[in-house]
Amino acid sequence: MSRRKQADKRITVADPVFNSQQVSRFVNRMMQRGKRSTAQSLFYDALQILKDRTKQEPLDVFNKALKNVTPLVEVKARRVGGSTYQVPVEVKSSRGFALASQWLIANSRKRPGRTFAERLSAELADASNGTGASVKKRDETHKMAEANKAFAHYRY
Repeated sequence: MSRRKQADKRITVADPVFNSQQVSRFVNRMMQRGKRSTAQSLFYDALQILKDRTKQEPLDVFNKALKNVTPLVEVKARRVGGSTYQVPVEVKSSRGFALASQWLIANSRKRPGRTFAERLSAELADASNGTGASVKKRDETHKMAEANKAFAHYRY
């Protein structure tokens, strides 16, 4: 990490289908070994499956799922006088999106199902309804922060 100045934020180019930066950033997180076109096709297939199943606009379901999974607080380890405390801190919007997309993708990969597109669409549908492993992970994070509220004065 540079001591001189903070690195400039890069602006993500919006995706070609929905013209959305969030979709583009989500696809970038899905991507493995630099295969963007594969990740994009899997994501768009998942949204098509979602559209067929829920009869709703898939981008709305995607945004609602992200909103339901995004954490408001998280805990960070802080070392004070030889002991380590789990200090609750508020999550910035960019970090919240990163955590939410990371959890959605990881839990989609763990899900049973035939193709990744089916598993991702199922996880997005569950997350938009307020159920599923990703929402459970968010709730666990909030509970952990609530349990360690006493150490909030160690915030940095």
